[in-house]
Amino acid sequence: MVQSKASDVDGYLTEVPEERRAVLDRVRQLCREELVGFDEVMAYGMPAYERDGACEIAFASQKQYISFYLMRSDVREAFGERLAGQDMGKGCLRFRKPERIDFDLLGDLLRATAAGPGPIC
Repeated sequence: MVQSKASDVDGYLTEVPEERRAVLDRVRQLCREELVGFDEVMAYGMPAYERDGACEIAFASQKQYISFYLMRSDVREAFGERLAGQDMGKGCLRFRKPERIDFDLLGDLLRATAAGPGPIC
């Protein structure tokens, strides 16, 4: 998906391919449950979650995969062992097949992010 021009996350989700919509709805719901006190916004054409104006989490439907952006370097370091086997760039977890998303891992990453502010890459 090319960068979305949607003004809100609901609009974004209507643009994603049907076969990905349910899993992205689930990612969004998990973010909303775990990131209490964060603002849900659109940033760089994708859903993002900010605390005190700083984006800490985002997700997107890309052409070849679903991306989960973890902008907190301290959380990435704390979960280094669990993230080692994942397809991951500097701060982006990539899931090439929606059915392979590890929601337990995402929940743990979100809870660690919500626990308190930290360095953003």
